[in-house]
Amino acid sequence: MAESKGTTGRRSGMNVDTKLVRELAELLGETGLTEIEVEDGDRKIKVSRGGSIAAVTAAPTAAPVSAAPAAAPAAAAEEAPAETHADAIKSPMVGTAYLAAEPGADNFVKIGDSVSQGDTLLIVEAMKVMNPIPADKSGTVKAILVENAQPVEFDQPLVVIG
Repeated sequence: MAESKGTTGRRSGMNVDTKLVRELAELLGETGLTEIEVEDGDRKIKVSRGGSIAAVTAAPTAAPVSAAPAAAPAAAAEEAPAETHADAIKSPMVGTAYLAAEPGADNFVKIGDSVSQGDTLLIVEAMKVMNPIPADKSGTVKAILVENAQPVEFDQPLVVIG
């Protein structure tokens, strides 16, 4: 009888819907948002990116829950500050950068490719709208400063054409 009380008896603490927390964390990555908060009665779930921590609160108490880690920035972007890429094509919006038209497809461009003004270099998805990012001049792709499916900020350097 003691066994059944342990599995069906009263539980202390809060029942956290980890599936919902994971879905919200994925939504952050897909949309480029930094924070999402959902309320359902006295239960509130807040997931934010930056510290990679999701806070789950019920009325007066809070319990931190690990969320999916934020996407790591491209190595090239970490190595050189944005000032050195002053002539780079920059993101016109906050969103998610995609280097190919669809999963499994070849990237629009690779380092060393020749491009003409107006050629699509990548896509930035914002609010479920795919926005092609065109080359602003003809030249050779010198650097791609983002990774596929990476969240990007407004005015973030994306591609360098020389």
